[in-house]
Amino acid sequence: MRAFHIPDSSATGALRQIDRPAPGPGQLCLRIEACGLNFADLLMLKRQYQDTPEPPYTLGMEVAGTVDTLGPGVEGPAPGTRVAVFGGQGGLAEWGCFDAARAVPLPDDMPATDAAAFQIAYGTSHVALDHRARMLPGETLLVLGAAGGVGLTAVEIGKLMGATVIACARGEDKLAVAAEAGADHLIDAARQDIRAEVRALGGADVVYDPVGGEQWQAAFRACNPEARLLPIGFASGEVPQIPANHLLVKNLSVLGLYWGGYLKFRPEVLTDSLRTLLGWYQQGRIKPHVSHILPLERTEEGLALLRERRATGKVVITP
Repeated sequence: MRAFHIPDSSATGALRQIDRPAPGPGQLCLRIEACGLNFADLLMLKRQYQDTPEPPYTLGMEVAGTVDTLGPGVEGPAPGTRVAVFGGQGGLAEWGCFDAARAVPLPDDMPATDAAAFQIAYGTSHVALDHRARMLPGETLLVLGAAGGVGLTAVEIGKLMGATVIACARGEDKLAVAAEAGADHLIDAARQDIRAEVRALGGADVVYDPVGGEQWQAAFRACNPEARLLPIGFASGEVPQIPANHLLVKNLSVLGLYWGGYLKFRPEVLTDSLRTLLGWYQQGRIKPHVSHILPLERTEEGLALLRERRATGKVVITP
């Protein structure tokens, strides 16, 4: 089968022919229909991600497809069932074997491209804003990188939770996408002073930041007393340092979040969140924004869209 594979530590990721896998104990084999790309995939290729597997492995963290066969001791989901799976790896291929316990049956009317764009982006934002920040209706939420894969879902979920949402992104086109998702106020990071603009709007009670770097510093200085700051990622390449004395002065809280980490110690946080999100999807209250759908042979192009920040929402690969 074809897969975007890393055979050893000296090789780069590339489309290769490899053997089709067989499911082991506790696993299912999935005929993959769609795989969502994530910034973490770029970090894996540079061996900078906290859960980078040892080669050989196939890139691709979240997939949707149809169950083909079950491994020993697995009772379901039954072959023929459409599911989404967060596997952490193995998704950029025609077939993949994943932990059956992670497979989530999909609504009949949910396309595979939506399902593959759903789990990490929506899950991260919902767990961050609801479980970690405990955001309340009427609070002001500042979203940095608001047109990106996770940022756009934070805008959408923030509005659903009753927040006033300030969306920060680069350029009019990206801000238009954030406005369509429900943002109340827009800040162009390419030409406006983030700190001054946010303070003029009354300051931020919650900051959602997948960017880091200078934007984090500006947002940090625009917080209201008792604000909560969520470092989600560092797409800028710069991990900011947090001055503890400033936390004290304004009684601020910095709340780290690694969505996938909950699988290891509190998986019910993710399953409860996903149940809520799928309900919202079926009610038409949320809808994944997929800017690019590309075939497997154009995976490099899809990764470049993320690397160069030319995508809005999600990029999905369809084997």
